[in-house]
Amino acid sequence: RADREGKCFPSVRTISRDTKLSMSTVRRALDDLVNAGYIQKQPRWRANGAKSSNIYIL
Repeated sequence: RADREGKCFPSVRTISRDTKLSMSTVRRALDDLVNAGYIQKQPRWRANGAKSSNIYIL
């Protein structure tokens, strides 16, 4: 899902659905990947100021 720059922004719900893992397991796995230095996680915001899915950088 990543683009040529290594950026992607699937929601936790999308990852959960695609992998058939619970959303809490996906969140924990993403945190583990960030802590291990495999990915970076940055928040994204909608034009109206509402939070959107995070962007992940590989």
